[in-house]
Amino acid sequence: MNEFLSYSGVAMAAALAGIGSAIGVGMVGQAAAGVLSVDPKKFGKLLLLVALPGTQGIYGFVIAFLLLQKVTAQTEITSSFAMQAFLAGLPVAFAGLLSAIHQAKVGVSGVALASKQPADATKGLILAVFVEFYAILGFLVSFLMLP
Repeated sequence: MNEFLSYSGVAMAAALAGIGSAIGVGMVGQAAAGVLSVDPKKFGKLLLLVALPGTQGIYGFVIAFLLLQKVTAQTEITSSFAMQAFLAGLPVAFAGLLSAIHQAKVGVSGVALASKQPADATKGLILAVFVEFYAILGFLVSFLMLP
């Protein structure tokens, strides 16, 4: 049971943050593809907006990797350690899932902005970066909670 709980923290960190990133990149990618079908020259302006929600998956992967190292290094997994490992994966998992989706919503609006006002494309990117802050906080809390 302790191993299951420990590995559940690893899995949630990677899976939920990764799911959020996949959804987020997909949402912004769809919007960008629509704009690019009309004006392919805007690819450079839209690329970062599409990629930005993918960072949450990276944060989840890093925490999952660090947690996995800690779990596999244990000769005997105590219930206390198992609970620590499980709980350490949760902040990056949920912050990554939700922030990637909401960052994508801002990114989709940024794509619309870039399509109508190409000179202001950077403003859309800056607005999307604000959401990133909460993913970073989730990553930091998970990192500080590592057993």
